[in-house]
Amino acid sequence: MDVFNAIVQTLDSTIRLSVPLLLACLAGLYSERAGIFDIGLEGKMLVGAFAGAAAASVFHSAFLGLGMAILISVAFAMIHGFASITHRGNQIVSGVAINFIAAGSTIILGQAWFQQGGRTPALQPGERFEAITWPGAGAIHDVPILGPIYSELISGHSILVYLAFLMVPFTWWVLFRTRFGLRLRAVGENPAAVDTAGISVAWLRYRALICTGVLTGIAGAYLSMVQNGGFVKDMTAGKGYIALAALIFAKWKPVNAMFACLLFGFLDALSIRLQGSPLPIIGKVPVQFMQALPYILTVILLAGFIGKAIPPRAGGVPYVKER
Repeated sequence: MDVFNAIVQTLDSTIRLSVPLLLACLAGLYSERAGIFDIGLEGKMLVGAFAGAAAASVFHSAFLGLGMAILISVAFAMIHGFASITHRGNQIVSGVAINFIAAGSTIILGQAWFQQGGRTPALQPGERFEAITWPGAGAIHDVPILGPIYSELISGHSILVYLAFLMVPFTWWVLFRTRFGLRLRAVGENPAAVDTAGISVAWLRYRALICTGVLTGIAGAYLSMVQNGGFVKDMTAGKGYIALAALIFAKWKPVNAMFACLLFGFLDALSIRLQGSPLPIIGKVPVQFMQALPYILTVILLAGFIGKAIPPRAGGVPYVKER
């Protein structure tokens, strides 16, 4: 049972750690399917995390914090759209600039407003999203196998965790079963054909970026209002880039994206669990190596196991209307 409990705890950590990756990956899915390459996922997550924690601390409301995280993240997504859609700027440069602005502004504003070295105050109950206990979770906790699975893997997560996984079938339905999704995929493959049909390419891409901003805002709020209980400097720690890697690994499909993010979350959970523990033959591995392990394995997986990944044909290319 000790081995089984260790597996359950690792899987529980996998779910928790994969949530921000999953939300950011789905966010990138909307923008890239519309032909907008968005390397600024990291920055939008970071400003969402800061805005959510700051608003929740000031207004003493988790839902106001979540709303502010979404609003600020959408605002940054619109900046990216203004640069890359309206002015046809380089999408990579715009995304990198957003990441730099987010990293610097969150520290400066955090220090100016809260005088805690760029941090926000620790969030109190009511200012963060608490775990939801499902009916009967406590009663069956000690039941072999079924109890730990129900009480720890299924129950005991915040509302944002359940929302993240519900977004997977919702995103699939939007992209593949709605008129908006059909047009979104079309504008990422052949924007000239969409324009010929009398549909605004720019407006479609802006709407895709709004979806991106909403999801990255929720991802950032999860980091600061669920996982950490407050904002700290650079707390995204490259998760936006890993989400992009997961998106490529998933070949721009929602269900595949979920499994890719769960895989990267598992690698992260495994590295945390193995820190300081001696391994057979190898012995004790340095903590720094275990911390770098998820990123190393991400590169290995992308290089050796992804196969041929073909992005949307119009991805990264500004659309210029033919005269």
